[in-house]
Amino acid sequence: MKKKILFVINTLGRAGAEMAMLELIRRLPEEEYDISLYVVLGQGELVRELPEHVKVLNRTYQDTSVLSENGRRHIVKTVIRSFFHNGKWFQKLFHMAVVAHEMRKKGKLQMDKLLWRMLSDGGEYPKEAYDLAVAYLEGGATYFTADHVIAKRKAAFVHIDYVNAGYSRKMDKDCYAGYDRIFAVSEEARTSFVNVYPEWEDKTGVFHNIINRERILELAGQQGGFSDSFDGIRLLTVGRLTHQKAYDIAIEAMKKIKDAGYKVRWYVLGEGNRREFLERQIKNLGLERDFKLLGAVDNPYPYYKQCDIYVHATRFEGKSIAVQEAQVMGCTIVASDCNGNREQIQNNVDGLLCGLSAEGISESIISLIENEEKRKQLGDAAAGKRLDNLQEMKMLLDLLE
Repeated sequence: MKKKILFVINTLGRAGAEMAMLELIRRLPEEEYDISLYVVLGQGELVRELPEHVKVLNRTYQDTSVLSENGRRHIVKTVIRSFFHNGKWFQKLFHMAVVAHEMRKKGKLQMDKLLWRMLSDGGEYPKEAYDLAVAYLEGGATYFTADHVIAKRKAAFVHIDYVNAGYSRKMDKDCYAGYDRIFAVSEEARTSFVNVYPEWEDKTGVFHNIINRERILELAGQQGGFSDSFDGIRLLTVGRLTHQKAYDIAIEAMKKIKDAGYKVRWYVLGEGNRREFLERQIKNLGLERDFKLLGAVDNPYPYYKQCDIYVHATRFEGKSIAVQEAQVMGCTIVASDCNGNREQIQNNVDGLLCGLSAEGISESIISLIENEEKRKQLGDAAAGKRLDNLQEMKMLLDLLE
C-alpha cells in the first residue's frame, strides 16, 4: 500500500520555502506515496504548479498571491472566519494578548506571528490519519500539524534564523515536543533554533533545500527578462518586499553608486507590504529611473541569466533559495555577511560578503563593476557549486520505516 504523507504550509505563494517544498513533492514517486497538502491561509498562486496527484485538503482555495490587493482582502476574510471557526474564542484572544504583550516588550509587533496560532486553531482539521505529517514552515503550519493532525510520525522544518525572525517559546506553546524530527535548512538556522530549544538538539538536523538545476536552466532559456534598452551594469535582487530583505539599505547604496558616476540600474523581482514605503524612498532620493521594483514574475530565471551582478543584502536568512538559483545560473553574487548567506557563499571565492550598510554594499558592487575579470571568476565558481542535496530526502523518508 502507498504511504500517506501530509504536507502543511502557511501559504503557497511564490517564495523560497514554498518552491523548495514543491520541488520536494515532485521528487516523491506517485506510485509509492499518497500526497496531501493543507495550506493554513488557503491561498497562493503556486497551487497551479502542484503535480496533479497531490490532493489539496482546503475546502475553499484562492489561487491569488497573498501580496496582491485581492489576496490581502481574502486574508482578512480568512482571519475573521478562523476566529469564529471551531470556537475557543477566549483561548484565541488570550493567546494573542499574551503574544502581543511579549512583542511590545521587544519593540516590534509582527501581525503574522500574532495570528498564526488563531489561524491554526480556526482551520479545517483533517479527519484522516497519515503515516507522516510534515510542517514545512514555522508558525501556523507547525502549530496546526502539532495540534490538529493525526499521524504516526511528524516532522517540522525551520527555514529562518529563529531568534531574529521573532519567534519565541511563549508563542510556540511547546509545539515541538510532538515532533519526531526537526529539520533546519542550514547549520546556522539549526544553531539559532537549538539556542531557543536546547532540549530538542538531538532530534534537530539539517535538511538543505532541494532545487532542480535542470529545470532552472531550462526556464532560463525561455523568453523573458529585461525589457528596457539599458546598456549599463544591471543589478538584480529577487525577494519579497519585506523588512528582512533590507531594500531600504540597498536603495541608499544605489544612491552612493549613482553619485559616484557609474552607469548602473538595479532591478527587484518581488512584491510585499513595504512597496509604498520603498517607492517613497526611491522618489525622495531621485532614483525612479535607477531602482526598479518590477513586482513578482512567474519566471525569474531569464533575469538571472541577463544580469551582471546578483545582490542579496538581507538582514538575516535561513538559507536563501534565490542565492541557490543565482549560483545555478553562474551569477556574480554580492551578499550581506549574515546568518544563512555566509553558509552559502565563500567570501572572495564564489561571491562577495559585505557589511549590511550603504557603504559596505556600494563598495562591494563598485569593486566588481571595475573588475570584469573578477566578476567572471566569481560567477564561474558559483556555477560549479554542488547544490542538488537529493541524498537528504532519505532523512525524511526514513521516518516512514
